[in-house]
Amino acid sequence: MAFIRKFPTTSGATGVQVCWKQNGEVVKTVHVGSANSDVALEKLLKKAQKIMDEGKRPLFDLTEFDRKK
Repeated sequence: MAFIRKFPTTSGATGVQVCWKQNGEVVKTVHVGSANSDVALEKLLKKAQKIMDEGKRPLFDLTEFDRKK
Protein backbone atom coordinates (compact mmCIF):
# COMPACT_ATOMS: atom_id res chain seq x y z
CA MET A 1 0.00 0.00 0.00
CA ALA A 2 1.34 3.43 -0.92
CA PHE A 3 0.52 6.77 0.65
CA ILE A 4 1.65 10.39 0.49
CA ARG A 5 3.23 11.79 3.62
CA LYS A 6 3.39 15.54 4.35
CA PHE A 7 5.55 16.73 7.23
CA PRO A 8 7.07 19.97 8.56
CA THR A 9 10.80 20.36 7.95
CA THR A 10 13.20 22.04 10.37
CA SER A 11 13.42 25.05 8.03
CA GLY A 12 9.65 25.59 8.21
CA ALA A 13 8.83 24.17 4.78
CA THR A 14 6.50 21.26 4.11
CA GLY A 15 8.17 18.04 2.97
CA VAL A 16 6.42 15.51 0.73
CA GLN A 17 7.27 11.81 0.57
CA VAL A 18 5.73 8.75 -1.02
CA CYS A 19 5.85 5.77 1.34
CA TRP A 20 5.04 2.10 0.77
CA LYS A 21 3.86 -0.13 3.62
CA GLN A 22 3.94 -3.89 3.79
CA ASN A 23 2.55 -5.78 6.80
CA GLY A 24 2.17 -2.49 8.69
CA GLU A 25 5.83 -1.49 8.21
CA VAL A 26 7.22 1.19 5.89
CA VAL A 27 9.45 -0.65 3.41
CA LYS A 28 10.27 2.14 0.94
CA THR A 29 10.27 5.93 1.02
CA VAL A 30 10.83 8.35 -1.87
CA HIS A 31 11.41 12.01 -1.01
CA VAL A 32 9.56 14.15 -3.56
CA GLY A 33 10.66 17.55 -2.30
CA SER A 34 9.98 20.45 0.04
CA ALA A 35 7.65 23.40 -0.53
CA ASN A 36 7.54 26.89 0.95
CA SER A 37 4.24 27.94 -0.64
CA ASP A 38 0.81 26.50 -1.33
CA VAL A 39 1.44 26.51 -5.09
CA ALA A 40 4.70 24.59 -4.73
CA LEU A 41 3.06 22.15 -2.32
CA GLU A 42 0.27 21.47 -4.83
CA LYS A 43 2.86 20.72 -7.54
CA LEU A 44 4.71 18.32 -5.24
CA LEU A 45 1.49 16.53 -4.31
CA LYS A 46 0.66 16.04 -8.01
CA LYS A 47 4.18 14.72 -8.62
CA ALA A 48 3.80 12.36 -5.65
CA GLN A 49 0.51 11.07 -7.04
CA LYS A 50 2.19 10.36 -10.40
CA ILE A 51 4.91 8.41 -8.59
CA MET A 52 2.27 6.37 -6.78
CA ASP A 53 0.39 5.68 -10.03
CA GLU A 54 3.46 4.37 -11.91
CA GLY A 55 3.12 0.69 -12.67
CA LYS A 56 -0.54 0.47 -11.72
CA ARG A 57 -2.80 -1.40 -14.08
CA PRO A 58 -6.25 0.06 -14.75
CA LEU A 59 -9.16 -1.87 -13.33
CA PHE A 60 -10.93 -1.77 -16.70
CA ASP A 61 -9.57 -1.47 -20.23
CA LEU A 62 -11.54 1.44 -21.64
CA THR A 63 -9.59 1.75 -24.89
CA GLU A 64 -12.28 -0.14 -26.80
CA PHE A 65 -14.70 2.73 -26.08
CA ASP A 66 -12.27 5.30 -27.51
CA ARG A 67 -12.61 3.95 -31.07
CA LYS A 68 -14.90 5.86 -33.37
CA LYS A 69 -17.25 3.71 -35.39
